[in-house]
Amino acid sequence: MKTFKAIPLAIATLLAGSALAATPASIDWSKVPTVKVPLFYPGQSTYEWLRSKEHDGWAKTARGGSCVSCHDEDDAEKEMGNKLVKGGPLEPMPVTGKNGYIDLKVQAAYDTKNAYLRFQWKTANPFPGSEHQYLRFDGKEWKVWGYPKLDKVVQDGKQPGIYEDRMSVMLDDGKVPDFGKQGCWLTCHEGERDTSKVATKEEVALNPMLAAIKKTDVRKYLPASRTDPLDWKTGKTVEELAKIKASGGFVDLFQWRGHRSHAVGMADDGYVLEWRLADGGKDPFSSNADKDTHAPKYMWDMQKTGYKSITADQLRKGDHFLIREQNAVPFDPNAGWKEGDLIPDYLVSRADAKGSAADNNAIANWKDGVWTVLMIRPLGLANDDDKALKEGGVYNVGFAVHDDNITTRGHHVSFVRTLGLGAKADIRATKLGN
Repeated sequence: MKTFKAIPLAIATLLAGSALAATPASIDWSKVPTVKVPLFYPGQSTYEWLRSKEHDGWAKTARGGSCVSCHDEDDAEKEMGNKLVKGGPLEPMPVTGKNGYIDLKVQAAYDTKNAYLRFQWKTANPFPGSEHQYLRFDGKEWKVWGYPKLDKVVQDGKQPGIYEDRMSVMLDDGKVPDFGKQGCWLTCHEGERDTSKVATKEEVALNPMLAAIKKTDVRKYLPASRTDPLDWKTGKTVEELAKIKASGGFVDLFQWRGHRSHAVGMADDGYVLEWRLADGGKDPFSSNADKDTHAPKYMWDMQKTGYKSITADQLRKGDHFLIREQNAVPFDPNAGWKEGDLIPDYLVSRADAKGSAADNNAIANWKDGVWTVLMIRPLGLANDDDKALKEGGVYNVGFAVHDDNITTRGHHVSFVRTLGLGAKADIRATKLGN
């Protein structure tokens, strides 16, 4: 079976250095308990749907009741996911062959400097989801090529389904009302992409709050950021939002991305309050498309890779990361481009990642159809956009996996769990060195 190699040796060496109290490769995971967390396909089930009469448990959820107070039977997630993924009111565009359920294995450990979160799951495809959308030359200009499977252009056969796998963690320290009971559903709302009532640009432009934060669409947000928790079109002032953030009323969100962060041994860092926001600083990835011409900014370095671009027949036959400091050179428009040439639409760089956005490291490996992802997060972060992990702390967590070339609501999600660092919880992290 194919093995997808982990991060480059130089990065592995960096991660094993003095920045970490433990060398990740030296952790004996056979001595760390494994918790199986079921993930299921949620379809278009949103915060608003949970509180509507279309949901049998609407009266309970409207009062802040927990999801598992109803869905507590064995295999509840599997039954729901397998039903929702086939189509119906909550899934108007079912994806052929998509599975409704994933078994996620979770292990947690910590030392004096870091928390180590290890995840394993079997992928739907016999290859790693390490490729993302490309820029394709059509003989005249460069255009985006490859879209998520939920997009109509893919379902209609006009574009190939290409999207990276992702492993996401939402984390709350108890300061977000109801997150400990309803988890990530607090962040999923009508108006967002791929929901039943997607907001138009014109509608978004009429929202003073979104205009103030310079956003042109609706992304994940918390009900506390709106004057009406059931209506994305409302919103609090920038000053009110700042007070909520300062009091810790946001959810931390860190994501390992199979293309845009994996290549440089990182997981990006963000948070959810009035929008799905990146932490301060700079992520390890950025757009590779010129905003005016749409042509690539960088291409592969022929002297290092042996090619300046690839073609469709080379997809999923090697590592196709464009890493600024390793294998990229500025784009040459006169390099003899041919129709069908492909260059990644995203540029990746560990050297450029900075600030709070660059807090998290990650090591991943795909072997025999299984991803193993180890996220490494420092303890005691003091940034105003992070939840600080500390020994003895207990946190509410929700997990999500994006698999099989899909994004937005096409992921698999968990009901909320608790994570304890040396404290009693659903997932109890083991202290290393004991």
